[in-house]
Amino acid sequence: MSPVSSECWGDCVVEAMKKVLESLNLNMVEMVDENATLDGGDVLFTGREFFVGLSKRTNQRGAEILADTFKDYAVSTVPVHDSLHLKSFCSMAGPNLIAIGSSEAAQKALKTMQQMSDHRYDKLTVPDDAAANCIYLNIPSKGHVLLHRAPEEYPESAKVFEKLKDHMLIPIANTELEKVDGALTCCSVLINKTSEL
Repeated sequence: MSPVSSECWGDCVVEAMKKVLESLNLNMVEMVDENATLDGGDVLFTGREFFVGLSKRTNQRGAEILADTFKDYAVSTVPVHDSLHLKSFCSMAGPNLIAIGSSEAAQKALKTMQQMSDHRYDKLTVPDDAAANCIYLNIPSKGHVLLHRAPEEYPESAKVFEKLKDHMLIPIANTELEKVDGALTCCSVLINKTSEL
């Protein structure tokens, strides 16, 4: 069995995702500009606006295409230094609540986001940048649900999440995927659509 090249693997994943999204009858927009790059890990949607990290994986042209696609939402760019992408140190932890790491790079990005936005978000600062990458879900039968990194991986950050008394907290171990830069949000696709299964 021959190894699969990373380019082939990426193309296979893209094609598989396209088939799934098509089967759900979701609108899709493909970037055809070869100069544009946009990594999902650089796109933070707050429910009212987008923040797009400009990193090694996302450029200004990619952010412009996102803005052209979602004209009803403000799109602001945030320079990302010393991290893979924007969601390496931040994500939404609830409505109006940004989970943010405590590193200098994370705090600098948060300051930029605060300056770019007309809205004031609450923040939840965790000691570990990687732990700030969490998944918030608002499930009708469950309420506020937060998937976050397990206490055995980031004990001090887990203690901060425990302060969210109105959330159902679900700790997730992610040590192995983290070795290949896989964070919780990288390994999930959230679709707001009732399942017909």
